[in-house]
Amino acid sequence: MLDVIAAYPAADLATFLVAGIALNLTPGADVAFTTACGIAGGPRSGALAGIGVALGTMWHIGLAALGIAALMAAYPAALVAIRWGGAAYLVWLAWIYWRAGPPSEGVQGSMRSTRIVWRGFVTNALNPKVALFILAFLPQFAHPAYGPIWQQILLLGAIFWTTGLVITCSYGLLAGVAGQALGRRLGVLNKLAAVIFCGLALKFVTE
Repeated sequence: MLDVIAAYPAADLATFLVAGIALNLTPGADVAFTTACGIAGGPRSGALAGIGVALGTMWHIGLAALGIAALMAAYPAALVAIRWGGAAYLVWLAWIYWRAGPPSEGVQGSMRSTRIVWRGFVTNALNPKVALFILAFLPQFAHPAYGPIWQQILLLGAIFWTTGLVITCSYGLLAGVAGQALGRRLGVLNKLAAVIFCGLALKFVTE
């Protein structure tokens, strides 16, 4: 890996970094998810959701490096199954948030934190569009002259993951601050989060 880092031109890395930041700043399903979590649960929940989403991205990068993502892309039925599974999971989350009351200030334990991170991971891991995007985006910046392709995918993926983590968590934090400013009486913002999750589920199966 060190040889790949040394061989990779700095100008190419800079170009990739700028492109990755621009793409991460573009609102998508990951931003919508962390925003919904931040609105419903506050800045901490938004940031934790961003961490979960980033772990999902790491999962897709690993699959791309192993070549599994390319294998999945060759079998459309597998992508359809994953897409519907992700949509069903989002609908389930929407139901949970819709029924939830105002968040309790005392519920801030490790179990709740783990649950939020897990939900972010599963939502992103079950989004086949992320897998296809990673598979299409990262190899464009890889070149055989720089070393083993799988190592380049891991290097580029690590850079993309880092910027994505910071940006996505920031979206969640800002949404949480906005949610606190609006107040969370009567669980209204939980219901708004549920609507966002339903919208994401619909987007999963229609695009």
